[in-house]
Amino acid sequence: MTPTRRTLTLGGLAGLGLVSACAPRAVTGSGTTFKAVDVHPVDFPTVTAVKWIGEELGRLTDGRLAINQYPSGQLGSEDDSIGLTRFGAVDICRVAVAALNNAFPETRLLALPYVFQSVAHVRAVVDGQIGTDLLNVFESRGLVGLAYYDAAPRCFYNVRHPVTEPGHLRGLKMRAPQSDIFLDSVRAMGANPTPLSFGAVFSSLQTHLIDGAENNWPSYQSSRQYEIARYWSQTEHSFSPDALLMSRAALDALSPADRDLVRDVARRSVAVQRAAWDLRETEAREAVIAAGVQVSQVDKAAFAATVRPVLDKYLSDARLRAIYEKIAAVA
Repeated sequence: MTPTRRTLTLGGLAGLGLVSACAPRAVTGSGTTFKAVDVHPVDFPTVTAVKWIGEELGRLTDGRLAINQYPSGQLGSEDDSIGLTRFGAVDICRVAVAALNNAFPETRLLALPYVFQSVAHVRAVVDGQIGTDLLNVFESRGLVGLAYYDAAPRCFYNVRHPVTEPGHLRGLKMRAPQSDIFLDSVRAMGANPTPLSFGAVFSSLQTHLIDGAENNWPSYQSSRQYEIARYWSQTEHSFSPDALLMSRAALDALSPADRDLVRDVARRSVAVQRAAWDLRETEAREAVIAAGVQVSQVDKAAFAATVRPVLDKYLSDARLRAIYEKIAAVA
């Protein structure tokens, strides 16, 4: 089997040296300690939410269940994290939905541009039956969906000039996640999409491999990308959330009561993450503006019009259209 950006084999992981670095979860007579990974730093809302899960599990089981975290991309990129979790080298990972789109087509509805109208809209969707259904799609490939975390809205930023309408993106090389949807969307809006991992963006901006990227305020600030790319455009083209996933094997190894407990605590961690996210988003926006970043409002209707063919392309799939109509009805 030849590795591609859509698939990551166990052999490919071994080639990266990641499998050997990740011993199986610690299971002792007194309990189990899960390994959790994230590319974001230790104080990022998704990392603090998983820390809370570990503390809550410890409190409810008298320390019998616990979590050790490996933030800041210590064990590789998000694609690496998915593969490591699928094969049981780690137990829990937090990844952007974009990293899951190619392997799990149903998640594309969460990443398509201008599907959601607001943060409230996406929260209502993932908190309801649609979200539950979209968490269940992972179990066919060795993963369990535990929760969806906030990670939006996503906007463009670049090193060249203010962008207020799609024509201003023409000729710019913009990083996009390694997802067909994001690549198609960035291209439709006029830029030249360049697929890169999140960890490669800062150096790529420095070396002018790319002119810009798109992401949310906290990621833009915590990665220090704002120090180089100082033109932010409030496009809000994507409200795609993050997914918290667990190894199917790790969950199945627990007793039925402990499985239910892990699922319940993970679900309750969403409120913890959202509170931290709202605060962090405000702080990040204020920090980068204070540092001199130029923020531009945009013609959102014009941007939405450019990606309508992308929507139509993916919504030609009857399954995706049915989910899309349910999402629209929630709004």
